[in-house]
Amino acid sequence: MVYRPDQGRTLNWRKASASGEGQDCVEVAAAGPSVLVRDSHDHAAGLLSLNSTQWRALVRVIRSGELDGR
Repeated sequence: MVYRPDQGRTLNWRKASASGEGQDCVEVAAAGPSVLVRDSHDHAAGLLSLNSTQWRALVRVIRSGELDGR
């Protein structure tokens, strides 16, 4: 789902501290019950809005390495 936040709401975007300036990375922000995910270098590309179950599943496959090399 693509999320379009209210114009007046400020989100606290966070990026992994291990990511460098030139590396591919995403940023995340909490928005009520959702976790928003965006490309750290292309904010205009849009956002993904994940519920808590989807967020936990994404983190699990990232940590397991299932997405490496794809």
